[in-house]
Order: sequence, then structure tokens, then C-alpha cells
Amino acid sequence: MKVMVDLCVVPLGVGVSVGAYVSACQDVIEQAGLSHQMHAYGTNIEGEWEAVFDVVRRCHEVVHEMGAPRITTSMRIGTRTDREQSMSDKIESVQAIRQREQGGLSDSEG
Repeated sequence: MKVMVDLCVVPLGVGVSVGAYVSACQDVIEQAGLSHQMHAYGTNIEGEWEAVFDVVRRCHEVVHEMGAPRITTSMRIGTRTDREQSMSDKIESVQAIRQREQGGLSDSEG
């Protein structure tokens, strides 16, 4: 089954700067070959269920190996069975709606 997750892995007990840990998780995702997009407070990942959750497990392993004694992770998980949809499909859909709406505003103002 295909899945999209929004993953936020936060190491605890390592100080306030977590960039090195985020970078290590990005390496794990890239090594797995999964489609992903990092954003300011996490990373969107898409792929087959098993592969995505293997990456989540591996991120935890790597962050612990780096010395984090504790990790808190939040995820939002989405699946659908009616059709396949990628992260870029979702973004493009909203952008198209916004363009139509902005086009309508311009027409009514002119």
C-alpha cells in the first residue's frame, strides 16, 4: 500500500541545535530512494508502507547511535485506495485552484 507521511523526529537530551540529526535522517531517506520533501518542521515522505516505516525506524536507530538518549516523533499518515496521488499532485492541485481564484479576481477588477 502507498503511504504519505509527514515526519518530525526530535532528539531529546542533545541541546537546542538538532540540525545534524535532521541531516542524518535526510541521509537515511535518500539512501532508501524514497520521494521526499524537507520543510521547516519535518519531512514529507512517500512510498510503499513497509519502505516508509523502515525509514522511520532507521531514523530512530541513527539518531540514537549519534548519542540522543531519547527521541520524540510525530507523524501524520495518509493513504488512499481510490487512486494514486503523489506529493507533487497534491501541491499542483492546490496551486491550480489558487491560480483560477486569482484569475477570477483579476477579471472582476478589470
